[in-house]
Amino acid sequence: MSPNVEIYTWRSCPFCIRAKRLLDQKGIEYTEYAIDGDEAARSEMSERAKGRRSLPQIFINGHHVGGCDDLFALDAQGGVEPLLSTASAS
Repeated sequence: MSPNVEIYTWRSCPFCIRAKRLLDQKGIEYTEYAIDGDEAARSEMSERAKGRRSLPQIFINGHHVGGCDDLFALDAQGGVEPLLSTASAS
């Protein structure tokens, strides 16, 4: 079963672009939710992200990773690949 990676973005957000670039470089497929100006979608994202409203917000197999800096920190610790192999919590 392939991992379920989701990322909420704004199309012109530099942090969103940076996070997607890291996922692309690692060959990780993801579903992008470009929520530019969609307050209902942002509220839904915030609920999933434990109240965080900043973008991007990244989820791997139902686990909330956080934003761009959180993704890079997790990657630096070697934590991305183990999450990719865990069963979805959703």
